[in-house]
Amino acid sequence: FYVAEEVRALLAEMGYTHLDQIIGDTDLLEKRALIQHWKARGLDFSKMFFKPHAPHEAVHWTERQKHPIDDVLDRKLIELAKPALEARQPVSIELPIRNVDRSTGAMLSGE
Repeated sequence: FYVAEEVRALLAEMGYTHLDQIIGDTDLLEKRALIQHWKARGLDFSKMFFKPHAPHEAVHWTERQKHPIDDVLDRKLIELAKPALEARQPVSIELPIRNVDRSTGAMLSGE
C-alpha cells in the first residue's frame, strides 16, 4: 500500500496521473547518474535509453507474452513418470536439461 501511495505522489509531483503515462518515456530517466556509476563502466545503454518514434500506445503492451506451458519439459517428465505416480513402480528418467528449463521438476512434484 505504501509503495503505491509513494508512486502516486511521485507521479503527481511530475504532473502525471497514471503510471501508464510514463511507460516507455526514457527522457524521465536520470541517465548521467546511471552511466557514471562505477558498475556501469564498459556497458552500452543505448538500447535501454532509446526512445522509439511511435505513438504511446505502440510502446505499451504491444504483444501478449507467450507462455508455452504445454511445451515445458515437466509435461514430458509427468508422462514418463506415470508408472511411478499411478502404480508406485520405480522409474528412471534421463533427459537433457537446458537453461530454459529452470523450473524442471516443479510441476512433477505437484503430481
